[in-house]
Amino acid sequence: MRKFFREFREFIQRGNVLDLATGIIIGGAFNAIVKSLVNDILMPLIGLLGGKNISEAALVLVPAVVNDAGEVVENAVTLNYGAFLQSVIDFLIIALTIFVIIKAATAFRKKIDALKKKEEEQAAQEAAQKVEDLLVEIRDLLKKENGPEEES
Repeated sequence: MRKFFREFREFIQRGNVLDLATGIIIGGAFNAIVKSLVNDILMPLIGLLGGKNISEAALVLVPAVVNDAGEVVENAVTLNYGAFLQSVIDFLIIALTIFVIIKAATAFRKKIDALKKKEEEQAAQEAAQKVEDLLVEIRDLLKKENGPEEES
C-alpha cells in the first residue's frame, strides 16, 4: 500500500496531472461548443431539409394512455432516434477535430525533428571539417619544423 501511495505522489509531482487537468477543462469547454454547433446550427439545417426537428424525432412503440379529460395517464414508450443521431453528429465532429489537431501536431513535430536532424548533421559536418583543417595545419607545422622531406 505504501508503494502505491509513493508511486501516486511521484505521478502527481511529475506535472502530468496539471497537463491532464488542463486538457480535461479545455475538452469540456470544447464539448459545449460542439454541442451548441450541432444543436443550434446543424440540426435546425438538417431539420429544414426534412421539414421537422430531427433531434425530437422518435418512433412511438407504445402510444400514451389518455383519460377522458385528455390528461396523460401513462406516457408513451418511444425510441428517440433523433437524440441518438444528434449524439452521433456530436461524436463525429469531436473525433474529426481531434484527428485534425493530432495530424497537425504530428506534422509540426516531424518538421521540428527534421530541422534538428539537419542542424545536427550540419554541426557534425562542420566538426569533421574543423578536425580535417586542424590535421592539415598540424601536418604543415610538422613539415615546417622538420624541414622539407620527401613525401612517400
